Amino acid sequence: MSKGLKVVLTGATRGLGAAMLEGFAAKGCVVHGCGSNTDGVSRLAKAYPNPHGFDVVDVTNAGQVARWADKVLKDGPPDLLVNNAAVIHSPAKLWDLPAAEWKRVFDVNVLGMVEVLRAFVPAMVSKRKGVIVNFSSTWGRSTSPDVSLYCASKYAVEGLTKSLAQELAARNVTVNAVAPGFIATPMTDVLNDKQKEAILGRVPAGKL
Repeated sequence: MSKGLKVVLTGATRGLGAAMLEGFAAKGCVVHGCGSNTDGVSRLAKAYPNPHGFDVVDVTNAGQVARWADKVLKDGPPDLLVNNAAVIHSPAKLWDLPAAEWKRVFDVNVLGMVEVLRAFVPAMVSKRKGVIVNFSSTWGRSTSPDVSLYCASKYAVEGLTKSLAQELAARNVTVNAVAPGFIATPMTDVLNDKQKEAILGRVPAGKL
């Protein structure tokens, strides 16, 4: 990855997002990241000072996303936009999940991604350049019991990505979905032992 590339990264404060941030910065990229946790964003701002930039943004809040985009886009569109922000619900049968919990999964994983795309894509189209990476999941291409709404949200990401790729191909903007294997992060801590055992049985290395 070329030094000086401008990267926009959601969900930058923890897990896979924090790991990507570290890698991008080490390669000399300029990262503009966001997260919903104020303490996490403050920590990143201290660890990665200018020219990097970090803001507290709830991706489900259209106004917050728009204001963040206006700030980041002042010096041009990103070379790489990474939609990583996501949440998972507690393991449960579909009919037992509290409405607020499963709706939050769709709000963040799907609608939040849409808000970020709508805020940044026009500038990328205008410059006819850029790459968009939407993070899906192994559970966006397969399923397991007790995570039905999370699976559904990631299948939605797959469909959104494929359609958007067709819309933007002629405009010289590339769109891809990445479906990483299972990674031990705070988000996967909500999984129960039975689910973790089932996951490990599908991982050749036998570990997360």
